[in-house]
Amino acid sequence: MNMDLTLREWVRMARRCGSLAKAAIAAQAAESGVTEEKLRQIMLHHLHCMQEAAKNGLDEKLRSVSGLTGGQAAHLLRYYQQGSSLCGAILGKAEVYALSTAECNACMGKIVAAPTAGACGILPGAILAMMEERGVTEDAAVDALFAAAAVGQSIATQASISGAEGGCQAECGSAAAMAAAALVSLQGGNAQQCADAAAFALMNLLGLVCDPVGGLVEVPCVYRNVGSSGVAFTAADMVLSGICCPIDPDEVILAMKEVGDALPSSLRETGEGGCAACASICNRLRM
Repeated sequence: MNMDLTLREWVRMARRCGSLAKAAIAAQAAESGVTEEKLRQIMLHHLHCMQEAAKNGLDEKLRSVSGLTGGQAAHLLRYYQQGSSLCGAILGKAEVYALSTAECNACMGKIVAAPTAGACGILPGAILAMMEERGVTEDAAVDALFAAAAVGQSIATQASISGAEGGCQAECGSAAAMAAAALVSLQGGNAQQCADAAAFALMNLLGLVCDPVGGLVEVPCVYRNVGSSGVAFTAADMVLSGICCPIDPDEVILAMKEVGDALPSSLRETGEGGCAACASICNRLRM
């Protein structure tokens, strides 16, 4: 079976299968020849890897080779535990895990690219926060990851998930879209609502440039994982409240591609523009 599907096609398939997660599992089983049970076991392993990365990234002694990042998720965790977070329990914890996972990656730890290493904290942060704060089970989390995978596949097929090709909108934007769909799935939303949430998330990050300082996936990358977590939750909340995306979700994906194609090379992972050109951070790398 060909898995190069638009979101519109995923929604139609989900209606036949019963949910977006079931559609994603069925499609992958048909394409790979792997049983649905085995696919769920593989995704559960990915979930456990996400949990381990989030935990390892909370080490306050953690430092990247460049010294630019590491140990900061521990500061955010303490702030959250003090009850100081302005974002409340679920989003506050999602921010912590998004940052810890991204810092784990920057420090050469094992992560799950979701969909890329540079945006690896957004989807796990949302899922893990929901597991801890809302009692989401592993089975439900696995389903949500499959729903997210369908969204990610559709974006990769129609546009890009590469910062070098489409800017950070293609990385953090795609990850936020996947996380938004996962959150809607966890809250019992249907496939169309998952697609709408993904579109809202992409819409809010449209045009985000890729400007890694020193060519490293650290600044501003790890902090964008935190910010994009908020985008995912607000996108999910809008849809769950009954708001429908006024633009066809596939058209939002295509708009992202057009914007990415229009970005100058200096804003597509070359390290020449945006934050990568700011003197204060560049001087730190030279010291």
